[in-house]
Formats: sequence, structure tokens, C-alpha cells
Amino acid sequence: MQTYIEDIAKHEGQPVRIKGWLHTRRSSGKIHFLIVRDGTGFIQAVMSKAAVGDDTFVTADHLGQESAIIVDGNVRADARAPGGYELDVTGLEVVSAAVDYPVTPKEHGVDYLLDRRHLWIRAPRQQAVLRIRHEVIDAVRDFFNSRGFVLADTPIFTPAACEGTTTLFPVSYFEDNTAYLTQSGQLYNEANAMALGRVYCFGPTFRAEKSKTRRHLTEFWMVEPEMAYADLDDVMSLAEGLVVAVVSRVLERRRRELDVLERDTSPLERVQAPFPRISYDEAIARLQGADQAVTWGGDFGGTDETVLSSMFDRPVMVHRYPSAVKAFYMKPDPGRPELSLSVDVLAPEGYGEIIGGGQRLDDYDLLLARIKEHDLPQAAFEWYLDLRRFGSVPHGGFGMGIERVVAWICGLEHIRETIPYPRMIYRIYP
Repeated sequence: MQTYIEDIAKHEGQPVRIKGWLHTRRSSGKIHFLIVRDGTGFIQAVMSKAAVGDDTFVTADHLGQESAIIVDGNVRADARAPGGYELDVTGLEVVSAAVDYPVTPKEHGVDYLLDRRHLWIRAPRQQAVLRIRHEVIDAVRDFFNSRGFVLADTPIFTPAACEGTTTLFPVSYFEDNTAYLTQSGQLYNEANAMALGRVYCFGPTFRAEKSKTRRHLTEFWMVEPEMAYADLDDVMSLAEGLVVAVVSRVLERRRRELDVLERDTSPLERVQAPFPRISYDEAIARLQGADQAVTWGGDFGGTDETVLSSMFDRPVMVHRYPSAVKAFYMKPDPGRPELSLSVDVLAPEGYGEIIGGGQRLDDYDLLLARIKEHDLPQAAFEWYLDLRRFGSVPHGGFGMGIERVVAWICGLEHIRETIPYPRMIYRIYP
């Protein structure tokens, strides 16, 4: 019966069967040390010629990295071993031999590894990142499900853009019509919220920005909650609660993976509510005081976000950006109409914006005027305007990019390692 490596502690002193792959091998005389992985973890399997016989021992001596194998053995506790256990091998079956595996335990260039991403993800570091990604996604779903939010997914094909078509991928859509790959589910999610109260959508989104920064992908995953009868303060409280819940969940359940990544967890331990909340005005003053060349009215660049977030020991919320740098659907501040009721959450340690959102425009006339100001096709937004014609209420929400959160939690230099198969401006293979 198959045993998974992640459960090996339950079988101390017992015979087990591991079905997996040979990660690495070294030999010392009449003993082979096989590092075996099975997708759930890694374990050292110690094979002696006396225990398995000459034929099996010779077979193991010629096995290449990533050969598929089935290993029988007895579980033995060993404090020196990673995970605290080793396997004394009693039998070996080769399912599929691998020869000249291209991703060896040595330094490779980034392009070389990305061209072989389908193999690179087998490496311990990449597995750790992807397991943390899974935990982040699981934590997000649990957070919203436990608070009465309803998952209501939104279309990937859309007839119009949330923020103009300049950063959208057009798609041929029957009879010479053009659709676009979604850059956000938000507009549809607003309709969902008017039906269901508190909702979220969770799926892939696409941005055709020709950006080559370490924070950008052209295809990424985003969770977007939306709440009826909500204001900016409600949105900020929800965002704060989500970030705290996700980070604490990873710290609780993925210590082993964080150790593999050699992640200093002390900054993550400080991610506790309340987060600092500063206005855009205050953020500008702080940046200018730090000799950043920023002027009031512009959006923040990556360097600005890095400098600003470095002033705090946990995520910081910047609210009330100028309306001119935010999307057409953002509600203006009644006290200062030149400002929007918006908020960005900036992660510490230089990781920048991980959440963007705010309160939505609920006034029909002003929304229509904004659509016209932005040169958007009114006909494509008639359904969206219906939400203001029929029972409009204050409402708001945000979007959180999963890959940016994973990059921050894992302490990664580049976002490309946070998704199994990254799509970037010059990469669509494999």
C-alpha cells in the first residue's frame, strides 16, 4: 500500500512503499543514498547491498535523476535527516528510467530554467513556492466563505473594458465580433453583489501592459470581493482582515516550505491589525520628505511604493488618491471631489501594491458622465448603468493579486516563480 512522504512520521518502525522519483543519488562503497520525492515531500532512502542484493544495488547505481521508482523500506527516525526520518530500503522497482535530465543541481540561467519550467517546478524550492501558493488560495477561500460571502464567478470573455481597452487582449469572437480577455471581474461582481449582498470572484485575469518589471505578469489570478451597502471604511477593514488571515495561515501551516526558501519570517510575524492608514496627501508629503521626485496628482511608481512601505513594519493602506489616476467607476470624496474614495494596500519589504479597491460610483448621472469622459462605448455599459437605475446603493470592494501576495510572503525577487507557468511580455512557452 502506498505511503506518502508527508505522512511518514505516522509509520515509524513500519514497512512502507513510496511511489515517486529519484531526486538525487550519491554512493559510499556498499551503500547508496537516494533522495526520493513523491510530490508531497522528500526523504533519504538508504540502500545497502546486503539488504537488497547485488542486482538491485547495481540497478540503483545507474539510475538517472528523475527516474520514476517505487521504493520499499522501513521507516527509521533520525534527527539529522530533513523531516526527521529516513528509509532503510528493502526493495526497488524502476518504473521509468530517465537519462540526462536537463535541470541538474547546479546553477542555471533564468531563461534556461523558464524554457524548462515544466521540469523546473520539480525542484524543492519551486515546490515550496507552489505549496505556499496553494495555502494562500485556500486561506482566501476560507476567509470569504466563513464570512458569508458567495462565490459568483464572472466572465473571462467581456465585450468592453473596465479601464479602457489599451491594456486588454482582443479575441476574435464569432461573426467578426471582438471580445476581450478580462482584466477584472469587478463590474460583473457589482451586479452579483446587488443580487447576493456579499460576493467574491476568483480567477485568471489578463493585462496587456508591455511591462517588464519584476511585479508584472500578463496572466495572473485575482480574488475580488464586492459588498452591497458598504463604504470605504468597510472595504479597508475587509482588506486588512484578509491579509492578516492569509499571512497567519501560511505561518501556521507552511513553516517547512518557508524554511526551504530560507525566508526570514520575522517581518511576516508583524503582520497584525491594525494597519497604518494614511491619506494620499500624507503619502506625498512623506515621499517628498524622503527626497522622492513626486508631485501631487500623479500615481505612485514601484520605487515610490517601496520607499513608502519601508516606513512601516507592516502593510500600509493609502487612501483617497486623486480621481484622475483611478478608474471611471470610483466614487469621488463628497468633501473633496478631486479625490476618489479609493485605497491601495502596500506590502512591506519593497513588494508594493497587493490590493487596490474602494467605494464605487452609485450615482447614475455621474457614472454616465464618467463613461463619456473616458470615451467608453455607452452601449456596452448599459447593463452596468442598470445597476444605478434599479435599486442603487453604496457599495465597494477590491482586487488582490495572488501572485504578488505569494511573492511577498515567500520573499521572492521576481513574480515569475509564483505561478506554475508564467506569462510575460516575451514569454508564452512552455
